Amino acid sequence: MQKRQKTGIFLGALFLGATLTSASLPALASAPGIVPTNFAIPGSAAPTYGAAAEIVSYTELAHRSYDDAYNKAIILQKAIGTFLDKPTEANLKAARAAWTAAHVSYSQTEAFRFYEGPIDYAKNAEGEEGPEGRLNAWPLNEAFIDYVKDQPKSGIINDTSIKISEKSIRERDQVSDESDVTTGFHAVEFLLWGQDLSLKGPGARPASDYKAGDTVTERRRLYLKTVTDGIVDDLLWLNAQWDTRLPTVFVHSFTALDQRDALGRIIIGIATLSGFELSSERMSVALDSGDQEDETSCFSDNTHLVYRADQQGIANVWFGTYGDWKGTGLQALVARVDPALEKRVTAQVNATTKAIAEIPAPVDNILASEKGSAGRQKLEAAVENLMAESKAFVEVGKALGLVVSVPTE
Repeated sequence: MQKRQKTGIFLGALFLGATLTSASLPALASAPGIVPTNFAIPGSAAPTYGAAAEIVSYTELAHRSYDDAYNKAIILQKAIGTFLDKPTEANLKAARAAWTAAHVSYSQTEAFRFYEGPIDYAKNAEGEEGPEGRLNAWPLNEAFIDYVKDQPKSGIINDTSIKISEKSIRERDQVSDESDVTTGFHAVEFLLWGQDLSLKGPGARPASDYKAGDTVTERRRLYLKTVTDGIVDDLLWLNAQWDTRLPTVFVHSFTALDQRDALGRIIIGIATLSGFELSSERMSVALDSGDQEDETSCFSDNTHLVYRADQQGIANVWFGTYGDWKGTGLQALVARVDPALEKRVTAQVNATTKAIAEIPAPVDNILASEKGSAGRQKLEAAVENLMAESKAFVEVGKALGLVVSVPTE
């Protein structure tokens, strides 16, 4: 397995992993710090546009997105509880469906990454990183957690010398190898589906793996419950950081920024997700390697849904929408500043959304196909559109008098 995980990016600088102590999880009033950054083009005059409505709308969008992700995680937690109480194939299927819904919802929040926000930094003044790496790190070395093909006794679950607890699981997360992931959505995904050993479908872990009684099975049951509870705790904290009803959380620091500083972060978030994380890390790397374990959701074969959700998150920020809710997005601001640019960017966002929707599933079939195959052409077209979309957002930055830089590697 390739030694790589999702990366967090702070204003163009890469950092790996993330750690948030369990003691800080219930501290919902603990606000991450934020350091002002000058995004203004050197020598440029102060802008005449006003972006207060767009910035406030963005914070409301972030809160709605994290609130939905948190509530979907609660549904997942309950579905897994039901499955553990009665480990039938029907309840396993329901838990898998709840995982898919929760992970898709979380994926839409990734448009709020890649700058000094709570997902990447819990308390910037202390240099404490946020929960992103603990929530969604990948690829995942399955054998570090549980049994895999030809290794029936592998992993923490089968090592009875290790006590299964939140503390022991987190202490072992990505310590000696980035792929030794022990927490988050993809750990739960593996525990629900098992290894994906077929190009015809996802993993096929049996419900009997969770039948109570056997020592190892009891450890597996506790591991699944513990990691799922951790996802819920982290999303509760993230949700709170964007809730304006709470007095000392991140959102107040964000809205207090100079407008150009806030807009720079907003644009960096979507431009980096589009032009680096999604197009390069999640698509191009997998295309180049041809390894299905370079998919973001390789156990469940839901990678195509992650692609769509990430792009939907980008579109949400641009248009200022979330489901039936309509706010004021970047589109409205750019339409006032440069109407022609707004039309070009809107067209590109729509084209990218369409290109990603056309990627056939499952993605592991594409990765196993020969160069020039129809599936590869669809995925390559999505990459090209994502890169063009990212460049369009950099143009938006220039039109607003901002310097926006997107990493290339």
